[in-house]
Amino acid sequence: MPKLILSKARPAAPWAARHAGDDYGAPASPSWRDVDWRPHLHQVEIDGGSINYVDYGSGDGPPVVLVHGLGGCWQNWLEQIPRIAELRRVIALDLPGFGFSDMPKDDMSIPGLGQVVTALCERLGLDQIVLAGHSMGGFASAEVAIQHPELVERLVLVSAVGISITELRRRPVLVGARIVAAVGTRTAAQAKLVVTHRRLRPLVYSTFIRHPTLIRTDFLYEVTRGAGREGFHPALEALTDYDVRERVSEIRCPTLVVWGTEDMLVPVNDADEFERLIDDSRKVVFDDTGHSAMMERPRAFNECLVEFLEAPGAARPDPADGSDVVAESAA
Repeated sequence: MPKLILSKARPAAPWAARHAGDDYGAPASPSWRDVDWRPHLHQVEIDGGSINYVDYGSGDGPPVVLVHGLGGCWQNWLEQIPRIAELRRVIALDLPGFGFSDMPKDDMSIPGLGQVVTALCERLGLDQIVLAGHSMGGFASAEVAIQHPELVERLVLVSAVGISITELRRRPVLVGARIVAAVGTRTAAQAKLVVTHRRLRPLVYSTFIRHPTLIRTDFLYEVTRGAGREGFHPALEALTDYDVRERVSEIRCPTLVVWGTEDMLVPVNDADEFERLIDDSRKVVFDDTGHSAMMERPRAFNECLVEFLEAPGAARPDPADGSDVVAESAA
């Protein structure tokens, strides 16, 4: 069993944002702001509870299913959905107990969350998918890939929990995620106050976003107002009580592992371990990036994701190119 290593990353100094690069926080294209999302939002009943999801785009190839992390919602993927939808159908859901999905009737568990993802795919008639999960969503996505290898054609793990997870329960850096969850349970006006307040904004978001002052306010507002739901604490208990390390090597599909060098919640060493354990895997690590690469560097993240979607065959690059890719921030 690998040694558990706590992240050595620390919050960035306020003035460090000026060195983050032009791509940090820069909106992706096409812009989610130009989409009327209402016709694409749907509810479906799974195991006696309503599951909220967005269904957008079309194209050849397996649809892409996006799974958010702890305290998140489908809006966490707003910067990715329009770009992916140019190529594929995209489904992004609110997990049970998050966003506008009901709490599960049974106790919250990682296998249970994975079963909801699988059941949604069945309800939508999806025989094969590309599954992308962030943080806790990566944990649940890995579980789906292990339990249903015939369903997952490719897998994307973004700062995925599952390797050093047993230490997460005691991590003080979770305070930021707890604050976001608490704010989300209040009014939209309070969420707006947090994302616009010069001093509150770094305090609330710096544990999972490296440079929160560089992220567009309207995007942070969408993420925050969908964050605070009753599933947070049961999900935290569930993900720290479940160990998948011994089974990660059972993943057989091509896998893209994406991380940030300054991830305070899940150490970047975990990316090395995922790459070691999954035979057909490729690792991309973004410099000067925290726990949420798809939110922090959406343009570069989307380029990596699209390249992975379009690559024929296996995910692992030519050995001559090295086994991993480090994406440097722009000067």
